[in-house]
Amino acid sequence: MNSLSILHQVPEGHVGVYWTGGALLQTITDPGFHLKMPLITQYEPVQVTLQTDQVRDIPCGTKGGVMINFEKIEVVNRLGKGYVYETLLNYGVQYDKTWIYDKIHHEINQFCSSRTLQEVYIDVFYQIGEKMKDALQGDCTRYAPGIEIISVRVTKPTIPQSIRRNFKHMEEERSKVLISIERQRVVEKEAETTKKIAISEAEKNAKVSKILMEQKLMEKDSARQQQEIGNQMYMAHENILADAAFYRAMKEAEANKLKLTPQFLELKFIEAIANNTKIFFGDKVPNMVIDQRLLGNFLQRMPGEMAREVNSEKVSRERSEI
Repeated sequence: MNSLSILHQVPEGHVGVYWTGGALLQTITDPGFHLKMPLITQYEPVQVTLQTDQVRDIPCGTKGGVMINFEKIEVVNRLGKGYVYETLLNYGVQYDKTWIYDKIHHEINQFCSSRTLQEVYIDVFYQIGEKMKDALQGDCTRYAPGIEIISVRVTKPTIPQSIRRNFKHMEEERSKVLISIERQRVVEKEAETTKKIAISEAEKNAKVSKILMEQKLMEKDSARQQQEIGNQMYMAHENILADAAFYRAMKEAEANKLKLTPQFLELKFIEAIANNTKIFFGDKVPNMVIDQRLLGNFLQRMPGEMAREVNSEKVSRERSEI
């Protein structure tokens, strides 16, 4: 039909490639409607966007001689638009059969033949996809640079039923061991957490006790300082009072010293005599002690008659009172 039609359509995500008499032309067309010579020119659309090739039923033998089978391996790849002519010229329209389908079979067998069933099925299974991608891309870069390997997805291989049961039992036992280990870790973690909580609580209590003790010490120190200040104030006040009393006593002593004159003493004597309620005069006064010197001095100043009149008036006044 492609060879008979004149008008043809190139779908989106593809380019049109042409052959004339079996020879690949360098003409590459973009998506859309195009014309060609019927019967002479043949047309084929080639995808240049991402595509997924599924490689199925890949048998391989492990290092121990056990045959296993990979039911499906998916290879996501893309052919560069600028490499379409070169790739098709060298490997044809089915270029992916050479560099993807057949290459996957080869690389899987190479991978399994150097590893045991335990490694392929469990230990290094997660590495298969990355190793396949690196192997495919390495050869494509070297021989078919237009092919880009995006990713490789590998499904779990099928192994003999008897071996699968053994693996299943091993996985069950391993799961039990892992569960026991995890349970032990949980218990240890809980114990460690409890220990940390106890240590934290003890440290908190110690810090609280330390703070309370420091607070009490500060209160005691503050009270001691207050007491010292009170004592100092009291001592200062007492010193001031003592100094004032001493100063007053000194001044009074000095004043008294200045007052101790014969005239002052005579005045005080006269005042003391004047304050007495009874005075006796006569030749014999056995019960009266008089400082003759002071009295003599006093009497010498007063006229004799005035003194007698005063004395007689006092005697008469006293008699009348009696």
